[in-house]
Amino acid sequence: MIFFQNINAQYLKGITNVRDTSFTNASAFRKTLKYFPNCALVPKMHFENVTQKNDITYCSYGRRKMKLDVFYDKNAQKKQTAIIIIHGGGWRSGSKEQHHQMAQKLASLGYVCFTPEYRLSTEALFPAAIYDLKACIRWVRQNAAKYNINPDQITALGFSAGGELAAFMGTTANMPLFEGAVTHSDSKSQVNAVIDIDGTLSFVHPESSEGNDSKNISAGTYWFGYSKNENPKLWETASPLSYVNASTPPTLFINSSIARMHAGRDDYRKILTENGIYSEVHEFENSPHTFCLFNPWFETTIQYIDNFVTKIYHK
Repeated sequence: MIFFQNINAQYLKGITNVRDTSFTNASAFRKTLKYFPNCALVPKMHFENVTQKNDITYCSYGRRKMKLDVFYDKNAQKKQTAIIIIHGGGWRSGSKEQHHQMAQKLASLGYVCFTPEYRLSTEALFPAAIYDLKACIRWVRQNAAKYNINPDQITALGFSAGGELAAFMGTTANMPLFEGAVTHSDSKSQVNAVIDIDGTLSFVHPESSEGNDSKNISAGTYWFGYSKNENPKLWETASPLSYVNASTPPTLFINSSIARMHAGRDDYRKILTENGIYSEVHEFENSPHTFCLFNPWFETTIQYIDNFVTKIYHK
C-alpha cells in the first residue's frame, strides 16, 4: 500500500503555492528557435462557428476552485466527440491556456474540447493532479447533454507531462486508489481513447532519464516528494506502463525525435497489441520536444489527431 501523504520533508520546500510561470509557449519558442530557426509560434485562433467559454468550475476543494475552458461548434446538430486537452510543463508549470490554439482548431473540426487546470507540484504532490483530472472526466461525462457530447466518446489528450497524465487516465479507469473524493456524481472516470503527445509511459523504464537529480532536483522528484532512489516503488506506481491491460482504450502516440520523452512506449504498445487494442505511432524526424506548439508540426499534429479519432469512433 502506498501512503501518498507520507512525503519526504526535504522536498516540501517545492510546495510554494506560487504559480510557476517558467514554461509558456513563448518561453519554449525562444529556446526552440535557437535550434530550429524555421519554426513559427502558432498564432491565436478564433473561428466563427466556435464558441469559447473560460473559467468554468469543474470541482472544488474548499475555497480552491478547479477551472476549465470549453470550446465547441455552436452549429453542431449531432452528438460530438469530447477531447480533454491536458497541458505540459513538468507537472510543475504550464497552464490551461497552453493549448487554446489546438482546442480552437479541433473545435472548428467538430470536436468539443476542454482545457482543464490541475494542481501542480508547487501546490500539491502526486496524486493530486490525478484526482483533479479524474474529476474533470466525470464532470465532462455528467455534462454531456449540456455540451452535446456523446458520453461514450471522451478522449484524453496530453502533451509532455500532460501526455503521461492522459495515458494514466487511460490505464487506471475507475480505479479506487486514483479516484480521489467522489461526491455527487454517478459518472465514471474512464476515457474511450488516449492521445499521448511525447509523454513518458514509465518513470522507471531504462529509456527514461526523469529523476536525474545530479545537477538540479528533477520535475519528477518535486512531484512525488521522493527521489527515484529513495522511493522507486512510488515512481513505478505513477507510471502508466504499470497498469496497461485489456481494458486500456485505443491509443495514439505522436512523438518528437527525442526518444527519452516517450520512454516505455514500445513495451506499452506490445501489451496493447497482445490484447487486440488498436494503437498507432507518428514520429517527427529531427523535431523538438515542444513540436506540437509550433509550425511546421502543428497542422500535421492536428491531422493525426483528427484521423485517429475519426477511425476510433466512426469506423
